[in-house]
Amino acid sequence: MSIEQLKATNRCEGCDLSEAQLDEEDLSEAKLYGANLNLASLNGADLSGADLRNANLNNAYLKLANLSYAYLFRATLNDADLSGADLRWADLSNADLREADLREADLRKADLSESSLAEANLSGANLRGADLRWTDLYEANLSEADLSGADLTGADLTGADLRNAILTKADLSRTDLRGANLTGAILTEVDLSVAILK
Repeated sequence: MSIEQLKATNRCEGCDLSEAQLDEEDLSEAKLYGANLNLASLNGADLSGADLRNANLNNAYLKLANLSYAYLFRATLNDADLSGADLRWADLSNADLREADLREADLRKADLSESSLAEANLSGANLRGADLRWTDLYEANLSEADLSGADLTGADLTGADLRNAILTKADLSRTDLRGANLTGAILTEVDLSVAILK
C-alpha cells in the first residue's frame, strides 16, 4: 500500500519503498523522512523540495531526477545513480554518497558539508558555489568538474582526480591534497592556506 499511499497523499514517512518503480513521477515536496528507497527507480522523477532526511537511497536510480531544494540531511545514497540529476540548493549535509554516480550532475549552491563522497564519480559535475566544508572526497573523481567559488575548507581530497577541474576562487584552505591529480586544473585565485599538498 505504500506506493498507493505516497501517490494519494504525497507522504510516506518511514515507509518501505524498496525497489519501487517511480520513474518520471511528480513527487515534488513529498514527505519521505526516513523512507526506505533502496534500489528504487526514480529516473526523471520530480523530487524538488522533497523531505528525504535520513532516507535510505542506497543503490537507487535517480538519473536526471529533479532534487533541487530537496532535504537529504543524513540520507544514505551509496552507489546511487544521480548522473545528470538537478541538485541545485539541495541539503546533502552529513549525507553518505560513497561511490555514488554524480557525473554531469548540477550541484550549484548545494550543501555537501561534512558529507562522504569517497570514491564518488563527480566528473563534469557543476559544483559552482557549493558548500563542501569538511567533506570526505577521498579518491573522488572530480575531473572536469566546475568548482568555481566552492568552499572546500578542511575537505579530504587525498587521491582525488582533479584533472582539468575549474577551481577559480575556490577555498581550499586546510584541505588535504596528498596524492591528488591536479593536471590541467585551473587554480586562479585559489586559497591554499594551510593546505596539505604532499
